[in-house]
Amino acid sequence: MSIIKPNNNTLSAITALPFNAGITMADQWRITADHSGVADITANWERADSDGFNYIGTGMSESSGIFTFPSTGIWLIMFNASAYTSGGASGFMRGSIQTTLNGGGDGYSRAANGYMSMSATGYYGNLSTSFIFDVTNTSQLLVKFGITQNNANTPIFQGATNENYTYATFIRLGDTWWKEIIYKKHYILSMVAIGMVGKHMTTMETKFLTTNVCNINTLRLLKMVLLCQQRQK
Repeated sequence: MSIIKPNNNTLSAITALPFNAGITMADQWRITADHSGVADITANWERADSDGFNYIGTGMSESSGIFTFPSTGIWLIMFNASAYTSGGASGFMRGSIQTTLNGGGDGYSRAANGYMSMSATGYYGNLSTSFIFDVTNTSQLLVKFGITQNNANTPIFQGATNENYTYATFIRLGDTWWKEIIYKKHYILSMVAIGMVGKHMTTMETKFLTTNVCNINTLRLLKMVLLCQQRQK
């Protein structure tokens, strides 16, 4: 949509308002072989590729179980694990989403956990957990998935090449908070440039901008423009 100046001339440099257009990236990965023990899942990851699967956008990248995001943004991470017991009961099994804010320099922290237990051999179970991650830097903010059990060799987390048993889903929900602020700031500056702030804006439009801009410096700029235009009347 173009913005029209008060004299009905179109400002061609501004063709659309810079707000989020919805989900632009979604991806899903699974393990292709069974996993046992108490270690992180560092091998046998693949992008789902059967039964009509497809992904949106660039997609995630993975190396030794560490996932890198293709772009900054607010990301929803969901982890699901299916397991069974083969050598006795298991008091607890935990699946974790583990994140780092500095490329793993200080290690990874458990951001979200899911639990299950099984009382005998041959039992099956499922756990799931999720986390919303504000990815402001794609090289430093990473994620991996870990497994903890009280009987290291008893529970087995399932994997397969043609079905999802133990898998992770990644959905980009929107822009990270600082990008939203920049977008709103640019919107206001564009409105100022074409003379639509204050004199040529309705009370409702002005109220919208002043209540939806989070950056205090941008808010002050808008108020200064409004004050100057009021004095010119």
